[in-house]
Amino acid sequence: MNRLHPLSAVSNAVSGAIIGFFLPFLTVSFLADPLGTNAVYALVPIGLVLGVSHGIATYYRFEYELSPDTFDVSSGVFARQSREIPYGRIQNVDLRQDLLHRILGVAVVSLETAGGGASEATLSFVTKDEAERIRTEVRRLTAESGSERATSDERASSTESATETPAVDADVGTETQPVTGSDTDSGIETEATDDHRVERTRLFELETRELLLYGTTAFSLSGVMLPVILFVFFTDGGSGVFTSGFFELSILLQAVLVVVPWALAAYLFSGLFTIARYYDFQLERAGDDYVYEHGLIQHYSGSIPIDKVQSVSITDNPIQRAFGYAGLWVETAGYGPESSGGSQPTVPFATEDRVYRFAERVTGIERPAFSDHPPIARRRYLARYTILATLLVGAAFVTAQVTALEQWYFAGLAFLAVPPAAHLKWKHMSYYLGEDHLVVRRGFWNRTTTVIPYYRIQTLTTNRTVLQRRLDLATVVVDTASSRTFSRSTPQIVDIDLEDARDVHDESRARLERSLHERTRDGVETSPTDEF
Repeated sequence: MNRLHPLSAVSNAVSGAIIGFFLPFLTVSFLADPLGTNAVYALVPIGLVLGVSHGIATYYRFEYELSPDTFDVSSGVFARQSREIPYGRIQNVDLRQDLLHRILGVAVVSLETAGGGASEATLSFVTKDEAERIRTEVRRLTAESGSERATSDERASSTESATETPAVDADVGTETQPVTGSDTDSGIETEATDDHRVERTRLFELETRELLLYGTTAFSLSGVMLPVILFVFFTDGGSGVFTSGFFELSILLQAVLVVVPWALAAYLFSGLFTIARYYDFQLERAGDDYVYEHGLIQHYSGSIPIDKVQSVSITDNPIQRAFGYAGLWVETAGYGPESSGGSQPTVPFATEDRVYRFAERVTGIERPAFSDHPPIARRRYLARYTILATLLVGAAFVTAQVTALEQWYFAGLAFLAVPPAAHLKWKHMSYYLGEDHLVVRRGFWNRTTTVIPYYRIQTLTTNRTVLQRRLDLATVVVDTASSRTFSRSTPQIVDIDLEDARDVHDESRARLERSLHERTRDGVETSPTDEF
């Protein structure tokens, strides 16, 4: 069994010391009468000793090992816990380094499985070389596990009845390679060496010009919140900034003076965060995995097993669409290293043609011919946004009765945005029922086009609200093992005709069963080369 880097003991001891220092103060604050305030002087040293001791004991009790069939982890000081993670269930192996980690030469390794919610195992910290060894060995052993299962399944299928319908499982087809072509086709031959390393083929690199353009067209929640946090921190909650002269201005002018600087700062910080996160982005093909690296301050490095890909998402916003750019993410059943569900960056920013070309090579799908939603759905959105605008005007009127707000009627301008908002929402919703894939497109501000192979579908659900029943509309929900995708929700074909929804449901179900039957009987055909 292997232990973590000694820096882990230091980190655990410091964390334990912090808890051991503050816990006595919290205890005395609640039990001041029976204990007395002087008890804190006796409890703090005890807390420090216990916290540091527990942190060091945690380090010595944490062990890991790469066995032939499973990744084994043992941990726990008082309650011992042992986990055996089969290689075939591992979705992603990710390495993370912040600036201090890179200086000290250590990394955090996370193993993601199809469980969702959190990492199955996290190694904090190991040396950079050990982290690379773990990732390489897990990839190799996962490939060997898949080959063994493929061989056993092939033997079993030759003796079983071909009429038996296989069940839908998150790992259907994990023993094969459904989304990419062989390296031989692209002129690159990968083979294991004595140290089990495979040759890497560069697939994509984010150029400096593209990175800067990405920074100017992307928006992040961190960039939106940071100006507010900095303002509150450096101005003591805004005291002294807003003088009496500011409050003598009209409400509209006050809003302009507050919102415009905040919007400019949010735009600037969003761009800086995006550039720092995706600096030096590289995507490579290593054996049966996609391997990506990126990050300036915090460095991310991860591998995406090709046969674990659940779906592919192409994303863009209005500014990116105007310049002809988009991004591509693949969805796996793992949790994901960057708080993004199971979404992994593959081509974060490139020309739209380049992104779609890569999506076609990854999934084997042709350019989709989308079906539009019925016009009656647009009428529903018009009514919905009209109600929202009415509520906004009503809220402004009520506010004016209890505050100094006088120009509450400016809220009526919201009605001018109702028709274009309803039209844009309707226009950017479509779907495509392909031969081997279902494609769903939704969203205007952050449009997401999701490509789902039929054999990856877990469940198909047709829902109808009260209003949808009155308009003969329905929503088809398509769920895969990556239950939360890049769009933070399962793909949905919203507000289509009831008959079309039934056709999509029945046809998708039939093609799902056919796809599973073909994969079980014949295996997966090799798709085109990955070069683009």
